[in-house]
Amino acid sequence: MLPALHEQRWHLPAPLALGALDAAPTTEPLPQPLLALLSRRGFTSPEAIAALLDPEEAPAAELHFPDLVKAVARLKRACSEGEAVAICGDYDADGMTSTALLVGVLQRLGARPIAAIPSRMDDGYGLNAAMVEKLAEQGVALLVTVDNGVSALKALERAEALGVEVILTDHHTIPDPLPPHLALLHPQRTPPGSPYRGLAGVGLAYVLAAALCQSLRHNDGQQIALNLFCIGTIADMAPLVGVNRRWLLDGLPQLAFSPLAGLQALQRLAGLEEAPLDAQAVGFQIAPRINAVGRLGDPQLVVELLTTEDPSRALELARDCEALNRQRRDLCSAIEAEALALLEADGPQRPAFLLLAQNHWHHGVIGIVAARLVERFGLPAALLAGEGNGRLRASVRAPRGFAVDEALQQCAHLLERFGGHPAAGGFTVRAEQVAALHEQLNQLAQTWLQQAGHGTPVEPEALLNFDQINRSFYRQLQRLEPFGIGHPQPVFWSRGCQVAAQKLLRGGHLQLELRQGDASLRAMGWRWQGETNLPALIDVAYRLRLDSWQGEERLQLELVGLRASSGNEVVLQHHKRTYWCRREGAGLVVRNAAGEELTSAEGDSHDHPYVRALMQDAALALGLVA
Repeated sequence: MLPALHEQRWHLPAPLALGALDAAPTTEPLPQPLLALLSRRGFTSPEAIAALLDPEEAPAAELHFPDLVKAVARLKRACSEGEAVAICGDYDADGMTSTALLVGVLQRLGARPIAAIPSRMDDGYGLNAAMVEKLAEQGVALLVTVDNGVSALKALERAEALGVEVILTDHHTIPDPLPPHLALLHPQRTPPGSPYRGLAGVGLAYVLAAALCQSLRHNDGQQIALNLFCIGTIADMAPLVGVNRRWLLDGLPQLAFSPLAGLQALQRLAGLEEAPLDAQAVGFQIAPRINAVGRLGDPQLVVELLTTEDPSRALELARDCEALNRQRRDLCSAIEAEALALLEADGPQRPAFLLLAQNHWHHGVIGIVAARLVERFGLPAALLAGEGNGRLRASVRAPRGFAVDEALQQCAHLLERFGGHPAAGGFTVRAEQVAALHEQLNQLAQTWLQQAGHGTPVEPEALLNFDQINRSFYRQLQRLEPFGIGHPQPVFWSRGCQVAAQKLLRGGHLQLELRQGDASLRAMGWRWQGETNLPALIDVAYRLRLDSWQGEERLQLELVGLRASSGNEVVLQHHKRTYWCRREGAGLVVRNAAGEELTSAEGDSHDHPYVRALMQDAALALGLVA
C-alpha cells in the first residue's frame, strides 16, 4: 500500500563516513550503492560481507542442543518398532509446516505419526489436556510438540500422569517452571551467539528430523525436511541470520524440483512452474495459500497436502487451499472497507491508536487488516471481533518503535488475556472495558507519536540513479538474497524524476512512467491512497523488482514512497539551524541564514566536524552521494 503524499514522513539515511565504502569482497566487487546499503546495515568489512554472501556451514547440532541425542534415540526406537507418534503443532504456517515436516519424515522412517493440531476457533493456541487424553486413548505413548509446548503446563502434567513421553521443540519464551518432558530443543538453550538462535518452530523440527535421518542414513527424508524448512521459515518471517540463512541458500534452489507432490501442486496453481522458487515467490505466492488454511479452515488439510505422495490428491487439496485463499482475500477486503468507513464516520481527526470492533468480523483475518491500517496510517491498530459471553478477541499491529507487548502489559488490569512481541500481539477483553482500554492505549500512542512524528515513515537506504539500474546491477542485488526479517528487501531512492505518464489502474494501483536523464523506468504504487495529479518532478523510494508479463521481463520500481522533488535546491535543517543548499555542476553550495555561502570544495578542506557533517548531509539530500 502506498500512502498519500501528506501521510509520508521521509527519513534519508545518515551520510557515510569517509572510507566507509572501501570494504568489498575479494571476488567480484559489489556496486557502490550496494556497498553503501550494506555499510548502513553494519557490514563494514570484507569479512562481514563475505559471510553474508556465503555463510559458514552449520556447526554440529548436538553441540548446541544438549537434549538432541536423547530425542533422536527415542525417535529411532519409535521408528524401528513402528510406534504411533503424535506430532502436536499449531495452526499458523510455522506450526503446520513443522507438523508436516516431522509427519513426512517419520512416515518414511517406519513410525506411525499422527498430526494433532488444535482448532483456531474451538481450542485456541497450543496443546491442551483434552488432546492429550484423546491421543493416549489411541495408544500414543510418545508426543512431539512443534512450534508450541513450553507453556502447556497442564496438558503435559496430564501426559506425565498418563505415561506419555514428550519431546518439546519450541521457540517461544521459556516459562518457569517448565512442563514435564523427556527432551527439549529450544534456541534459548543453545550457547550465547549460537547460529541456531534465530530458528523458528520449523527450524527446530528440521534440526530434529535431519539428525534422525543422518543417524538412520536416510537422505530422502532429509531432502523433504529441507524443502519444508524453507517454506515454513519464510512464511513465519523468521530472522534470516545464522543457520536460517545458510539453509535457505542451500534449500531454495532445490524447491522447484521438490519430490513433494503438494508443493508441486501449489506451484502449479500459483503459476510458478516456469520460474525458480526464490524467497519472494515463497513469501508472496506459496505462504499465503498455506496461511489461509490455518486462518479459515482445517490445518490438517495442509499437513495432508504436504505429506501425500499422490499427485491427484495433492492437486485436489491444493485447490482447496486456493479456494480458502480467495475467501481470505475477500474477507480482508470487506473488513478493511468496513474499518475505513468506521474511521471516516469518526471525522477527520484520527486517534493516535486505532481501535475498531465489530462482533461479526472473522478472528482469522483481523490481524491482516490491522497490519494494512498500520501500513496506511503509520499508527498502531487493534481490530476486535466478538468471542461470545460479552468478550471480544483482538489482533494488534504497530509501526516500528511502538512496542505492542509493553503497551498491553501496561493495560493488563483491563484485559483477561494478552500476549505478543513488539510488532504484534493479541488480547481478550470484556466489552465494558473497551472504552477504558482505548483511552489508555491512546495515551500511550500519543506519547510515542510526540517523539516519532505523524505519518508513515519512508526510509530509503541508498541512492540510485536510473542509469545505474540494469540487469547487471539486478544480478548483483540478487547476490544479497534471500531477504526477510533482519535482512529486508532494500529500499532505494532516486531524486529529480520526471513523471512522463501516470495511470490509475483497476484496484486503485498507480502506474507511472518515470524519466531521469536519458533513462526511463516503469513504477507501480500498489493500492495508491493519494491524489491522481502528481507534481511534474518527484523523488521516489522503491524496491527493485523483475517483472514478467506475457513472456517479457523488465525491471520495475515498486514504490514505497514519493514526494515532490526540490530540484537543484533543498532546505536543510541541521542542528536546529536552517541552510539553503543547491547544486552547481558536480558540486554544491550551502547558504546560511545570514546569506554566507560555502562551496563543497571549501567544505571538504574544512577541519571543523560540524562543517564537514553539514556538507555531507547537503550532498546526500541533493543526491550527490549514495
